[in-house]
Amino acid sequence: MEKRIYIIGAGFAGQTIADDIKRKKIFGKVNAFLDDDKSLIGSSIDGIPVLGPISNVASVLGTSSSDEAIIAIPSAPTERIKEIYETLSKNGFSHIKILPGISQVVNGSAHLVQTREIDPLDILGRTPVAISLKESLNYLRGKRVFITGAGGSIGSELARQLLSGGAERLYLFGHGENSICAIYRELRLLQAEGVGEKATIVPIIGDMRDREYVDYIIKQTKCNVIFHCAAYKHVPMMEENQVAAIENNVFGTKNLLDAALKYKVDRFVLISTDKAVAPVSVYGVSKMLCEKLVLDAAKKADKGQALMFVRFGNVLGSRGSLLPLFQNQIKTGGPVTVTDKKMERFFMTIPEACSLVLQTGGVGENGMSYLLDMGEPIKILELAEQIIKFSGLEPYKDIDIKIVGARKGERLTEPLWLKEENPKQTEFKKLLKLENKPYKSERLEALLEELYPICFFTKDKEEDFRNKNKLIDILCKDCTSLKDFYEEIKNDNQLRTDLL
Repeated sequence: MEKRIYIIGAGFAGQTIADDIKRKKIFGKVNAFLDDDKSLIGSSIDGIPVLGPISNVASVLGTSSSDEAIIAIPSAPTERIKEIYETLSKNGFSHIKILPGISQVVNGSAHLVQTREIDPLDILGRTPVAISLKESLNYLRGKRVFITGAGGSIGSELARQLLSGGAERLYLFGHGENSICAIYRELRLLQAEGVGEKATIVPIIGDMRDREYVDYIIKQTKCNVIFHCAAYKHVPMMEENQVAAIENNVFGTKNLLDAALKYKVDRFVLISTDKAVAPVSVYGVSKMLCEKLVLDAAKKADKGQALMFVRFGNVLGSRGSLLPLFQNQIKTGGPVTVTDKKMERFFMTIPEACSLVLQTGGVGENGMSYLLDMGEPIKILELAEQIIKFSGLEPYKDIDIKIVGARKGERLTEPLWLKEENPKQTEFKKLLKLENKPYKSERLEALLEELYPICFFTKDKEEDFRNKNKLIDILCKDCTSLKDFYEEIKNDNQLRTDLL
């Protein structure tokens, strides 16, 4: 039996997906459009009937287990997507896909290859800010764009959106062969299906800790813009591998900045994190130092260069984040674990964060610090309850939620800025400007000089190599928030646990 497909939304995006399905002839047959627009209900588009309203008609479709619904309303707010999803689920649709909004749909164009299974990201949190990618990416037209950590959650989404920017080349840089291969193949497939504009996509396997190689590759690629997303970022993993966190994040960033200055890269955008604010983990300190390195490098930039950082909080759905953790716990029957009933975090979807980062790269000024407006914080307990419900289960009945207790030093809320950074709204929606709090160059240079022999084997300083205790002493001497945290837990057997 041929699969019946119902497209929710009879607008331009829905129509182009229907055309795509007709042309390919292998994915099933579009049975109908479902729409709430009274002027369209009862009509037909290219032989496909338009039925509605959605809430009424979904119950009389007589769906079978093979039927599929595709929500193709990229401009719909999150609340509306949630309503549609609940209506479809309640009326027997088990296969529900969605066409992402700001992530890849530019100026109304849409392709079947862009649809994906709906997940909690699509119905949780606030409605993402709408940004015209074609307009905001004008500064990248004809440019060579270099993305570090291109196989990661943020880097790969930047790459997808950059397909629409008219860049001449996209360099996908990372040390993970599998992840770089995956995003490279995905982008080539998107291009083959007509998504975005023509751009040469170049995968590059390399390690940013290798100073000579980084210098070589920035020189060879002649890149105009660098989006620096690469970092070791799993907090508990980095507490077990503290030297690696500094070696990779701090010295890797220093290598990139030095090469960017040397070869006069037009724009350099560091992706930073709220964990850099009064940090209580080695990872947090490493990102704080990355911010200081960018501000210091900006002072040495030539006229026309712009080096900056963009800081934001948690992104829903990134690798290692709460969402996949909760989903895995639900799959195994629970319980879902939450540390504290009062625990809350700021969240943003990956596509929205990336769109704002790309916009910042174009409008940002040299030596400036930027912060994405994350909206209101979300309680982790409420997030857990919503994800259980999305899975078709009842919290505390089908899947239990266990409060495991906040760990020592764990913050119930994660600050996005220091009080003295005094965030101010810019003319661009959801983009704030911070007052810079740089280190003096001498302080930064002295700190790196102390850390270097711990991270890299140095003659006559062999005893320092990989010395975690010395590393912590140096970092605590420089960062009082880290010192206070380690003082609190120094008698604890478990040196560090996960900061959500």
